[in-house]
Amino acid sequence: MSLRIVPISFAEANEFVAANHRHHKPVTGTKFCVAVADTARVVGVAMVGRPVARALDDGWTLEVNRVCTDGTRNACSKLYAAAWRAARALGYRKLITYTLPEEGGASLRAAGWRVVAETAGGSWNCPSRPRVDMHPTQGKLRWEAA
Repeated sequence: MSLRIVPISFAEANEFVAANHRHHKPVTGTKFCVAVADTARVVGVAMVGRPVARALDDGWTLEVNRVCTDGTRNACSKLYAAAWRAARALGYRKLITYTLPEEGGASLRAAGWRVVAETAGGSWNCPSRPRVDMHPTQGKLRWEAA
């Protein structure tokens, strides 16, 4: 089976995430999306946007906010590599993403990324803006392609 990078719309990528992601909902916005397909269908998507952490939003950095596949072998690493090539082509100097500690990171390492930080995690909930957390709030590993 041969995988290839194909274009995908924001709406289509969000539909794929809604149907296939283990612990996250679709995103509210992106800079761009890419997909990977086998000969017959899309098997994974990557959604890239501004960094969620305001301190990292320097105008030169983007974040892979979602990567989601149907489990097809090598789809994740192909998406991470394609997202970095696209970000560089648009003039960005750094691309980051986060994984949970129990996620191995083999796809990121295969695509040339490296761990640069461990975050403390936490909730966005606060008295002035109450929220219900529907996603994992533990610490995460921050990966970078630069």
